[in-house]
Order: sequence, then structure tokens, then C-alpha cells
Amino acid sequence: MKTFFEAHIWTLRGKLYRMAYLWVKEKEVANDLLQSVFEKAWQRREALQKMDNPTGWMVRSLKNECLQHFKASKKFEPLNEEEREEEVLEVQETDEKVKMVFQFLETLPEKQREIFQLREVEGLMYEEIGEYLEISLEQVKVNLHRARKTLREFLMQKKNER
Repeated sequence: MKTFFEAHIWTLRGKLYRMAYLWVKEKEVANDLLQSVFEKAWQRREALQKMDNPTGWMVRSLKNECLQHFKASKKFEPLNEEEREEEVLEVQETDEKVKMVFQFLETLPEKQREIFQLREVEGLMYEEIGEYLEISLEQVKVNLHRARKTLREFLMQKKNER
């Protein structure tokens, strides 16, 4: 029989890793941050079991770890064009559709990118996204609508380029 930690916390590792990687864009750093969050969760496993939303706590903890990482490494400045081109070169090894999705995600503002990722990739409900990001349900809906609208425009532009 699985413990609460195994059944409800450890199963989040894939989803949390993808979120960490989306934010820090480095595999090793994402793994380190995730390891730190799981260590904290293990230390608080009894308190987590009593929480209404332990998944939300895990997401907030991961986000805080990422912010602390950026603060410590002073990586708050946006990527310059050369760094963006390097990332696009790494993605070129994947198929065309995946490359288009990465290009699209790069065009979104951070808040829209996070919400789009949580809804469309992770499949979370609007209420869950609001809880995880500590924003109102209305903000979730507005940002997701804007991200989807941008996606439609992006796809139309790509279609017209062909």
C-alpha cells in the first residue's frame, strides 16, 4: 500500500519538472530545484497530508525555489536575441509542429505562458490554476483567452508564410 507521499506528492514529479524547466530552461537546474522542493515536502509530509491542496503547495514551493534561484543568480533580465536563437537551434532537431509550439510559447508574456502551460499541457482546471498561481479566476480566464488568441494569430501567420 502506498503512503500519502508516494500517492499524492511523488506522482507530481513529471508535471513539476516540466514547469521548472519551462521557467529556468536548464535541465540540471530544474532537477536541482525539484529535488529541493521534494526534500521540503518530505520534511513536511505530515502537514501536507492535512492540507486541502497539497499540489498547490508543491507548485508554489517550486515557483518560490525558481524565484530564489533567479535572485541568487541575478537572472531576471530577459533573454537577448542571440540566446533566443541558440534555444531555437536546439529545438530544430524536433519535428515541425513541436518547433512551432516552442516558437509560439516564446512569443507569450510570462503570465500567459504559465497559464497556457498549466491549462493546455498539464490539463489543470481554471480554479486549480488560480490557486497555484494565487490569482483570481477572472485573471486566469483573461490570460488564457489572450494566449489562445495569440496562438490563432501565430498559426495564421505561419500558414500564410507557406
